[in-house]
Amino acid sequence: MLGMPEATSITQASELRVQPIAYPLDEFYAQASRILPLVSAVNAVDLPEPARTLLVHQRDMTSTLEAFYGGPIRLEVLMRHERGDSYFREVLLFAGSVKNPVEFGAIKINLALLPASAQRAVLEEKLPFGELLKEFSIPHSSNPKAYLQWIADDFMKDVLRLSGSQLLFGRRNTLFDSNHRPMAEIIEILPHMSPPASE
Repeated sequence: MLGMPEATSITQASELRVQPIAYPLDEFYAQASRILPLVSAVNAVDLPEPARTLLVHQRDMTSTLEAFYGGPIRLEVLMRHERGDSYFREVLLFAGSVKNPVEFGAIKINLALLPASAQRAVLEEKLPFGELLKEFSIPHSSNPKAYLQWIADDFMKDVLRLSGSQLLFGRRNTLFDSNHRPMAEIIEILPHMSPPASE
């Protein structure tokens, strides 16, 4: 595969929590020997604002965050590994001049479903996946499978630059290609945000 290091084996310690609803984030937690907080599903109507606006739609998160924050989205890769045609990465997204991350996430990308030029761009790790799909004009559809909530652990609070007890919201999403094949499985997690101030 194009320039990637050998995939790191996944920790098999019995105390590590595997939660299919949180895939592929649970895989990164196992790989790093971190215990994943208990993730639970929540109804879309029960999400507070602005989490509901940012999560409940059938678009990719990159374009949604760009519209919400009014600026381009930047990518920072925290961890990555590769297994066969699958490329996994744990990431932070930043928006425009906003100092703190606007999303923490984990994604599994099926490289075999992308043209070679897009595969190279994924492995260069310069663009969020949603931006890459737009740049290479790759047809796709978004299908959120679940909306999620959990109490942030120390790792999430550290990467999202939060303090105190924090209830986080997110979603598990699948991006499909034009033949309805899954191009990407994604966990998208928002930092704690207050609703916009009233006029």
